[in-house]
Amino acid sequence: MRSYSLIAPAKINLYLEIIGDSPSGGYHELAMVLQSIDLADRIDLRPIGTETIRVRCDDSQVPADKNNLAYRAADLLARQFPTAFARYGGVEIVIHKHIPVAAGLAGGSADAAAVLVGMDLMWQLGLTQSELQELGAQLGSDIPFCIAGGTALATGRGEQLSPLPDLDNLYVVLAKYRNLSISTAWAYQTYRQQFSSFYCAPDDVECRRQRVHSGQMVAAIAHKDAAKIGQLLHNDLEKVALPVYPQVLQLREVFQSLGVVGTMMSGSGPTVFALTESLAEAEQVKEQVKSAIASPDLDLWVAKFSNTGIRIASD
Repeated sequence: MRSYSLIAPAKINLYLEIIGDSPSGGYHELAMVLQSIDLADRIDLRPIGTETIRVRCDDSQVPADKNNLAYRAADLLARQFPTAFARYGGVEIVIHKHIPVAAGLAGGSADAAAVLVGMDLMWQLGLTQSELQELGAQLGSDIPFCIAGGTALATGRGEQLSPLPDLDNLYVVLAKYRNLSISTAWAYQTYRQQFSSFYCAPDDVECRRQRVHSGQMVAAIAHKDAAKIGQLLHNDLEKVALPVYPQVLQLREVFQSLGVVGTMMSGSGPTVFALTESLAEAEQVKEQVKSAIASPDLDLWVAKFSNTGIRIASD
């Protein structure tokens, strides 16, 4: 049985609107536009011949046990396909981390998605992308998107995906304070506490029709209108995060002052990104932010929009 190395891209949100509580309960119902970027982890999978699952990572912040989503993805396949597990044995998962941890960029979900895709190949399960996405949805709402990648409209709790036209003309500068994290659970719970009076009832179809405004962003993407995409960036979670985390607000304001196409916090944060139309502009913005905020704790990356999700490494 052969080993596999896979590339697992990060994702940013171009649009995130909270509609209300999910009709199925326990989650928020969302309308989001998700975008893969070529900032990516590399996941190496190799058979180890025993019925065990091992995880290693070159970043000490990443758990190397059952709390790791990548481990849970392998364990899920082992439970779903016990015959294949017994036949082929366990797997060692080595995560080469490039996506920052706890950053609102779906790094853990991307790693889990890579494990699902890679083990499907290793164990010769022959699963379709839809079947892999259904399995991934059991573990996390971002995993189905991370498997497919590209540009997509996501509804439900984020697992219901409608592919959108590829965006290959935009670059992104990402900024995150290394020692700053924002709990996703805190962000959504705080939003519920402050804004639940505006939620649509689970069975109120008309309220949902009036509330969801992602159509304009979808149209801008269809026309590859970078300026319009920048204008329409929207994230409801900024309403709770920016007042509490002034560093995140400062990053957003600095990006805005540099005349970028658009800027916003990604997901539940704390990463803030800015869009540009060329690599040269992105590199220039990165250097300008470094000059404006002289903090040794601030990390910056430049990436390009990506049209793919999980893929086999070419080298």
